[in-house]
Amino acid sequence: MVAQNGKDLLIKIDMTGDGSFETAAGLRATRVSFNAETIDITSLESTGGWRELLGGAGVRSASLSGSGVFKDANTDERVRQIFFDGETPDFQVVIPDFGRVEGPFQVTSIEYAGTYNGEATYELALASAGALVFTAFV
Repeated sequence: MVAQNGKDLLIKIDMTGDGSFETAAGLRATRVSFNAETIDITSLESTGGWRELLGGAGVRSASLSGSGVFKDANTDERVRQIFFDGETPDFQVVIPDFGRVEGPFQVTSIEYAGTYNGEATYELALASAGALVFTAFV
């Protein structure tokens, strides 16, 4: 895989609940993180005293975050609606030259900031709220 352009890592929001995804407006930086809890099954019989983990067990999760310029676009309004209504709609994360991850996420925080002589900015954080599907780019 060759180096990729950071602006191509996209967070997309299902705008209407029917699979109509739009890229979150104004984002300048995005991040996706995949996590898996481990279940330690080490015992006195573990070979050489090495830790053993139970494969295929534990809780898996993903988190998304982004920051950018507040544009007051349709996607900004949708994110606010999702947060205040406590919804968990589908989001997509497009990882360039790798694939797309799709599934339900909860908006866990939205922060707005601005300086006197600068632009208004926002940051958002999301946590997976169900099973995610990965689709590789061919």
